Amino acid sequence: MTIFRLRITVLLAMIPTLTWAQPNASQLQALMRRHHVPGMQLVYTKGTTSQSYALGLRAAGTKRPVTATTTFEAASLGKTMLAYVALRLCDQGRFDLDRPLLDYAPYPRVGSQSAARHITARLVLTHSTGLPNWAENPWGATWASSPLRFRYAPDSCWNYSGEGYVWLQHTLEQITGQSWEELARQQVCKPLGLPHSSFVWQPAFGADASAGHTSDGQPAPIEQFKQPNAGFSLYTNALEYSRFLRVLSTGQGLKPATASLLMRAINPAQRCGRVTTVADDHIDWAMGVGLVATEQGLAQWQWGDNTNFKGFFMSLPGKQESLVVLTNSAHGDELTDELLKLFFGAGHYWVVDWLSAQ
Repeated sequence: MTIFRLRITVLLAMIPTLTWAQPNASQLQALMRRHHVPGMQLVYTKGTTSQSYALGLRAAGTKRPVTATTTFEAASLGKTMLAYVALRLCDQGRFDLDRPLLDYAPYPRVGSQSAARHITARLVLTHSTGLPNWAENPWGATWASSPLRFRYAPDSCWNYSGEGYVWLQHTLEQITGQSWEELARQQVCKPLGLPHSSFVWQPAFGADASAGHTSDGQPAPIEQFKQPNAGFSLYTNALEYSRFLRVLSTGQGLKPATASLLMRAINPAQRCGRVTTVADDHIDWAMGVGLVATEQGLAQWQWGDNTNFKGFFMSLPGKQESLVVLTNSAHGDELTDELLKLFFGAGHYWVVDWLSAQ
């Protein structure tokens, strides 16, 4: 742990956050107005410098601005943190990516289904378990004990599954004897210096937290999650998440062979029960992160969607470039294509086409 912290400290010291007069701020604000997005944080990093933007309002109809430390729901961007922690534990010899999860701990929600014996971390992290995204509304009172049934045969096709990540979270908690919140803090937030990031609501967030906004533009209070859920409960800001993304894209804290799994296509992301589209040919899934071929090179990416909060990141490891976007609107995903072209350059970004059919 000491060596890991030293490496991270040295790395982050090499990346000054240069928030200068923002040449594209007015252009970004116009884009937000066009798509009815009240507030946004964005961090663009290239090499050793980064541009940081905090734009708009925390709640429409107020005068409360979004700041660099405003708390957003980051939704599924937390899944990538779970993947990183799982890989860290694998390197420590505490966990095997190809050993069935049921060998480590029971999971009553899957009952006696034979398919459950085949589920490994590798299948979870590549969304090929055959499980649904959610068995029922995961914010509901009965979800945690609801039966979890397979929709497809394991490792037969790609089906996005928050349920798979929760099962893996449960397994890591049983192996380590720590809650997911404790694990994330130990393995990610503390060594990387992310004091405003958490998988459970912290009272300190209230002073500067953003509201979400519905599709008709009405403010909706930020959810106050009491239990950590790697699938959707991450609270963070774009500056802090960009620090994590820098570590992820360079494989810091991981053995070289393990880090390579974050850039290696493991699953072609052929969606279960869907007609193949042109975009499908450009999308693959690595160990816990999407991959897409772009004119700028191979990119890692992930989106986040908690209905009234939308987020997205893309990283170009070969060019040392990355973009993190957090928005407080149901329309936030409408910004993605224009933001990618604005910061990474012209080209066809197939993730936009692929997500539109997701």
